[in-house]
This record gives sequence, structure tokens and C-alpha cells, in this order.
Amino acid sequence: MIQPVTMPKWGLSMERGRITDWFVAEGDEVRTGDDLADIDTDKINGTLESPGDGVLRRVIAAAGEEVPVGGTIALLAEATTADEELDEAATKAREEIDAGAVEAPEGPVTGTVEVNKRTLAYATMGTEGDVVVLVHGYGGDKNSWLFVQEPLSRTRIVHALDLPRHGDSTKDVGDGSLDTLADAVLGFLDARGIVKAHLVGHSLGGAVVTAAAAKAPGRIEKLTLVAPAGFGTAVNAGYLRGFATATTRRELKPHLGALFADPDLVTRQLADDLLRYKRRDGVDQVLGTLLDTLLDGNAQAIDAAPLLSEVDIPTTTIWGRQDAVLPPGNADVYVENAGHMVHLEAPGAVIAAITG
Repeated sequence: MIQPVTMPKWGLSMERGRITDWFVAEGDEVRTGDDLADIDTDKINGTLESPGDGVLRRVIAAAGEEVPVGGTIALLAEATTADEELDEAATKAREEIDAGAVEAPEGPVTGTVEVNKRTLAYATMGTEGDVVVLVHGYGGDKNSWLFVQEPLSRTRIVHALDLPRHGDSTKDVGDGSLDTLADAVLGFLDARGIVKAHLVGHSLGGAVVTAAAAKAPGRIEKLTLVAPAGFGTAVNAGYLRGFATATTRRELKPHLGALFADPDLVTRQLADDLLRYKRRDGVDQVLGTLLDTLLDGNAQAIDAAPLLSEVDIPTTTIWGRQDAVLPPGNADVYVENAGHMVHLEAPGAVIAAITG
């Protein structure tokens, strides 16, 4: 059996990706989840993981090459698979890339639901299996899960949700309280007819899903908290206030450096995307309102730990060792060489925490 390795579709807008580096060579044996190559997208660099077990028998697209989403860039097979079969498959894949005749895979299916008179946007991947709901952090959106959602969707139904007044969700954020945000998540479950789900939350989203679990423990299968807010008092208040008030790329970019262990991930495109979001009507007011939820002076205002102690739900916490926004607290998994956006810098570790 020959298994193609294709250019993934990470996010709604991705149409092409450039292979910046291969970590494996022809003849190397790989396992599911092993790092295969670095891919440069229009948003951020990501690492493509192996979709299965086998031997990397053919590399079709070289480092430095740009390939349409869905294009076959390598072939996995057993060591006993005949060279003739592999050559035929590789030739066909190469011809499709050169002719621009690649059939792009289906990306996330987007939609909206009405919850408490607010419109919440979401993106869904996967058609069968357990339900996972991904909840972003302060100032983020559903696209922050681009490297996590697609791999998870191979065996699960995965919804990435925009919290009120984030991403493509509309209306106000109300009082911006943890209760209001938790009710939005539970309302999403109701609107989609989801009886029970595995909730995954990053940063503020971690506190939000914890509060949702405390409100409705029977609805939650499992919690995965990624660098969660509300577990300790220490916080980089300067980052939060700087992000909220920045109006230009020059003002915003230094604050974005706090998000990653690797400063090269703070790209012009990332800054521009965030500025476009911040310039939407009402966003500045929402970010200011949420600051009151997040901060008490220069300390965290949220205390989610007591909420977690009230429920008996399997919980895994994962933190980047170099987190400069929320200093690593008690975690089940610590990821080296990763900062606050650990799900972008080390998505494989986050996926393992979710599926473990």
C-alpha cells in the first residue's frame, strides 16, 4: 500500500505551502506523528507530521518548492513495495503539481450559531468520532488552532470556536466575565446538539473551558488546558495592555514577541492580521473590557483552580517552558523551546496531550 503525504490545508485561507526543510530522507522509516518537513504558509511556519507508519520511499517536492494544497509531496510505503509501483505513483503526482491539476482537499466547514443573542462563528473539520471543541485565548480566534485541528480531525469531529467579538463572531462580549464566556461555549454545544465534548482551551480559553466544566460537568468528557489563565497570580500585564492599546505594526510587534520562544515566528503577516482585527468596530472596547476580567492591577484576576477542584473530569495541562505571558505553573506536560503559543510552536505535543 502506498500512502501519499500531501500539502495540508492549515486554515481557511491557505492555498499553497512552501517546503522549507525536510527532516527525513528517502529510505528513512517513520511513525505516525513523526516530523517530516517544515512548511511555510501565508500565516506562519508549521511542521508537517507523518500521516502513517512506513518508509519514506519517494520525495516528490524538494525543499524550497511551493506546492498547492493537496499536492502529493512524498510517498510512504512498506519496504517491500515494488519500485515500479512507486515510480508510477511519483510520476503521476509530479505531473499533477507541474500542471496545476491538484485537487484541493476540503477545508474547514464554517458556520454560525445564535447564543444569548450573540452570533458565534466556528469552523469544523472531521465527520466521525468524539467531539472536540477548541477555544482560543485573548485577542485570538479559531485560526490559532490551524496546526492542531486538521490532524485531530482524521479521527474526531473538531470544532474551532470564535468567542464573542473575536474572529468572525459578532455582537458584544457583554460584561466580559468568565461566566458570560463559559455560557457562550455551553450555548454552542446546545446549538450544535452536542451532548458531550472534550474541551480544549488556550490561555483565557483555558479558564473559560474550566468554568464551563464547573457549570455543566456532565457535558464535558475531558479538559485539555494549554497555558491556561487562572492558575496562579503571575502574568505579563505589560503584554496584555500593550496588545490592547497598540494601533500600529511598530507598536504591536514588540508585544507579539512575548508569544513565542522563536522570535522569527513574529511575521509581518501575523502583525497585519492582528491589526486588521483590532481595527474592527468595537474591538478596542471589547479588549479593554476583557482586561478587567484578566487583570487585577498587575496580577491575574481569574482564579480558575477552585473551579477545577469542584469537578471530576480527566484533565491534562500543557505549558511551554519559555512562556513569557503566563509563567508555567503546575503542568502535566512541559514543552521545551515553546512559548505561550505552544499549540503553534509545538502542535505535535499539544495533539498528544489531547489524544493521550
